[in-house]
Amino acid sequence: MVPLPARRALLAAAVGAAGRRRVPSHPPAAAAAARRPSSGAGSEAEEPGGATAMLRHLLLKLRATGPVTVAEYMREALTNPGQLIGIWYISEWIATGKPEAFQLVELGPGRGTLTDDILRVFNQLASLLSKCDISIHLVEVSPKLSEIQALMLTGGKVQSNPEDQSAYMKGVSKTGIPIFWYRDIQDVPPGYSFYLAHEFFDALPIHKFQRTEKGWREVLVDIDPEVPDQLRFVLSPSSTPATEHFIQPEEMRDHVEVCPEAGVIIQRLAGRIEKDGGAALVADYGHDGTKTDTFRGFRNHKLHDVLRAPGTADLTADVDFSYLRKMTQGRTATLGPIKQREFLKNMGIDLRLQVLLQNSCDEATHEQLLHSYDMLMNPKKMGDCFNFFALLPHHRLVHPDKKHKPESKSPLPPVAGFGELLLK
Repeated sequence: MVPLPARRALLAAAVGAAGRRRVPSHPPAAAAAARRPSSGAGSEAEEPGGATAMLRHLLLKLRATGPVTVAEYMREALTNPGQLIGIWYISEWIATGKPEAFQLVELGPGRGTLTDDILRVFNQLASLLSKCDISIHLVEVSPKLSEIQALMLTGGKVQSNPEDQSAYMKGVSKTGIPIFWYRDIQDVPPGYSFYLAHEFFDALPIHKFQRTEKGWREVLVDIDPEVPDQLRFVLSPSSTPATEHFIQPEEMRDHVEVCPEAGVIIQRLAGRIEKDGGAALVADYGHDGTKTDTFRGFRNHKLHDVLRAPGTADLTADVDFSYLRKMTQGRTATLGPIKQREFLKNMGIDLRLQVLLQNSCDEATHEQLLHSYDMLMNPKKMGDCFNFFALLPHHRLVHPDKKHKPESKSPLPPVAGFGELLLK
């Protein structure tokens, strides 16, 4: 019998997080028929010696607080998206001076899988976080999903419609951390917060626009006159209000997809981070303002005509990270988007893989590890189509005294996973 941690290893990443509620767009055809592998963020940028400061720190903590062995923890941390993301937030918490409290806010938490994994990391590092007041805040509009989340995170022990709360439900995690549910991000209390949007933005509604000889026209859905019980795409006869508001004057593409709801949410996140501090991590399929038509439908994990049998398929469009960056309106710094394979390499995934291979004792586990590593890192699979994007306060990347003391040599802690800090 293969030990449980070994079976969870990289294979878990290849199979994907079962807790996600949809199967969004897979740009490469090879990935289109497969369930999305989930991925996450990790420790600080790799140092010349190969190890990372954050990783060494975590290993020391785990040895002190075990019963979790280093090998077992690394098997989980390498592949489990929630645990890697949990480490990313702890890294940022340390880098900003270990504030006495923080809120973890997840947008669209699906079945609660990622939050559950992050809570496991917090519990493993309880001695490090012992003086920090942590709370979990989930933004979820689906009553059914919130019930599933509550069962996973609290064992179903929740209180509906709590008094004097903007939350519609609250409970306590199995490790004693308070959890609150909200229908809108605006209901989440202000305060130093870490935000998570994992495969969230690509499911939000988009507007589509086409450049014509007469100017920009919006792509609309209409009845096909030749087949009355079917739908087709048509161009608006004239400019629409959306055309006037959402097309940027400098736009060079001939076909553009814009997600206004994503812009509104990013503006709210940027405003909160600017005022209260913290960070936001967006992990999703997308591009940096280079793609055109990415609107896709998926049914039973296969590509499906977006206009056929409406309501029976999941509809998604790749996230335009250049639009998200623009919608921050300069209120926060942004990092990325960075390809998944670059992000994971910056976190030291190669070193971690070697540790896993050395600690696995059978050929089947070796093959699983290598197969899943290939799924995560291969540019033709997940390596180039999944991206990471972060919002951080400006002072996180630029010393406040640099203007007055440009000779200051005290370095800022690196942002986990992003390598070179290139501001755009």
